[in-house]
Formats: sequence, structure tokens, C-alpha cells
Amino acid sequence: MPHLINTDKDYLKWFSEIKSKICSTQIRAALAANATLIEFYYDLGGMIVEKQAQAAWGDKLVQQLSKDLQAEFPEMRGLSYTNLRYCKQFFLYFQIRQQAANQICPQSVGKLQSTDNKEDIIYPQSVDKFVPLLGSQLSFEPGGKLRTLVFNTPWGHLREIIDKIKELQIAIFYLQETQKNTWSRDLLALQIKNRLHERQGKAVTNFSLTLPEPMSDLAQQTLKDPYVFDFLTMAKPYYEKDIENQLIQHIAKFLLELGKGFAFVGQQYHLDIAGSDYYLDLLFYHIQLKCYVVIELKNTKFVPEYAGKLNFYLSAVDTLLKKDDDKPTIGILLCRDKNNIEAEFALRDVHKPMGVSEFDLTNALPEELKSSLPTIEEFEQSMK
Repeated sequence: MPHLINTDKDYLKWFSEIKSKICSTQIRAALAANATLIEFYYDLGGMIVEKQAQAAWGDKLVQQLSKDLQAEFPEMRGLSYTNLRYCKQFFLYFQIRQQAANQICPQSVGKLQSTDNKEDIIYPQSVDKFVPLLGSQLSFEPGGKLRTLVFNTPWGHLREIIDKIKELQIAIFYLQETQKNTWSRDLLALQIKNRLHERQGKAVTNFSLTLPEPMSDLAQQTLKDPYVFDFLTMAKPYYEKDIENQLIQHIAKFLLELGKGFAFVGQQYHLDIAGSDYYLDLLFYHIQLKCYVVIELKNTKFVPEYAGKLNFYLSAVDTLLKKDDDKPTIGILLCRDKNNIEAEFALRDVHKPMGVSEFDLTNALPEELKSSLPTIEEFEQSMK
């Protein structure tokens, strides 16, 4: 009986290795193709800016160029008038901002105009405090970190950033987060709308006192303040259990807001401690931090007593669930409101790592208000 090669274990293993190599090659090729396309758009934007500076054609130049290029390359996408204007904006966006951020006297940075004086670009006066943090990232020269970061970002994402973000250091934040988390364009737009850059790493914590480096820094950047649960629409009065249940019903969006690395373990997770029953509101495991994360939800203002109860839960999880290779369990108190100084005092002498953040909800319309609003049919009738 002849040997069947397609069932041979060695062959199947070898075939699997080849498949993996092809997939990785395809990914690298796609990334390289994207980088080449983005570099072309950047160079094209620069050529348009340069030509407009030499002649008085203004925006007519872009219109004519678009018509001529589409006639010459009918199968090529990205040559529309709108996209060519984005190429020009793309070039100006990073050229002007990196030059402004590298200036020694940032006070002189104000309103910079493009070559045809039709597109004012506003750059904030506060850029100076970010320059030391960015360092060589500001270089758009070949091999520069900023250039590499930008050219490896999809064009649709770059257009979203150009449209929505004015400050260079904020743009860099979203570029880095996009690549780290492989965000879609819609997800990037959502994170910009919810102002993630203002919330990331802003929770009040005691991580610097309770966790070793670099875990303390990583854990700090993992937490936000506030958390935005705008995917929940709840009519008052609502209770902690109602919020918990809706968070679990929208677990995908909840995990998205928590951030990359969180894996859901359980809601009202039961612990038997000395014959007594205790229940953790929400229990997660963080893949990158390699630790359990206990989230306690409080639909009230933060009070110091909450920290003591969470500290008790963290000790219990460390004893009952934590494995030898797990890192210390982290606790997060999510409250409707807090005083930062009060929260800092409450956590100062707590030996378990924990943080305090606020959370925001979107309130649904009360039923009595809903009933007073016109229906779609009534609204349409009134417009006739």
C-alpha cells in the first residue's frame, strides 16, 4: 500500500510551518506596501505645496492635477481631488508641527499658514513641555521614529487624526495606540471622541509603593480616569447590580474600554473565607501584567472605607486563587465621583496595589419624558 503523504505527521508539521511563513510574509508585504503608499502620499503632498509656492494657481492646481492623474492612471485609486488635498494636508500637518515642536522658543509658535494662505493651521503654545518627552520621535528624516510610526499607519487612520487632532504629541499618542492595539479606523475615531489621551494612566493609585518597576508603570498606564461606559443607557434610579449586569451584557465593549489584556473571569465571583461567603463584583485576569484584577463597582462617591474592603478581597484572591507564577492581585475601585486628595490618603498606607477611578454613564430618557416627545410619524406629519 503506497505511503499517503498528506497524512504523514512529519509532512503535516512541515506544511504547517510553510503556511505560517507564507502568512507572515503576506503580513510583511502588506505593511511594506502600506508604508510605500503613505510615503508616496507624503511626497506628493510636498510636491503640491512646493508647486503652489512657485505659482499663483492656488487650489486650481489640485483640481487640474487630479483630472490629469486620473486620466493617465484610470485604474489607480487615491487620485481624487479630495484625496490630493489630504496629501497636501498630510505633508503640512507633520512638517509644520515637527518644526514648531523643535523650536527653542515655542512662544513664537502660533498660527502657521500653508503656501496658498487658505489653510490656517493652529498649533498650541504648550508644545514646549512635550519636547523633552518626544526626543528623536520628532524626526521626519529617513529612519526617524516619527517617520517610521506615521508611514506604518493606514491612510484612513491618518486622515482621521489629521481631521480631529491638532497637537503633535496627542497625534503621536493615537498613532502608537493604534499600532499597539491594531485599532480599526472606527475604533480610533471612538477613542479620539472619548478623549482617551486625557484619561489613560490618570487613576489615583498606590502602584509606585506596592509594585516593583517596571510593573508599577505598566499597571498605572493600564488604568484610566474616568472610565466611559457610554454604551450603557440606563434610566434612573439604577443600582450597582443593574450596572454590573449591563456591563456583562456588553462585555465586548466593556473589555474594549478597560483596555488590551483584560480577560473576564466572573461576575459576583464567590469566595469562601473561614466559612463565610463573599462575592467580588467583577474578576478579571490581565494577560500582560500576569495577575488577577478585582473591580469593585460603587454607584456613589468614593469613601475611604471602600479601600479597606477591597484590600481584604485582594488578600483573599492572593491566598485562594493566585498561583506561584502570578504577580500580586490588583484592585480597582470604580466610583461615580471622588476627591483625588482623599483617595490618595486612603491608599497611602494600604499594602495591596489598588487604584481609584470614576466612571461615566449615559442616562436614558425617563419614560414620562419619552411619552411627551412626538413620535416619528407625528414629527413627519408636522413637517408637511
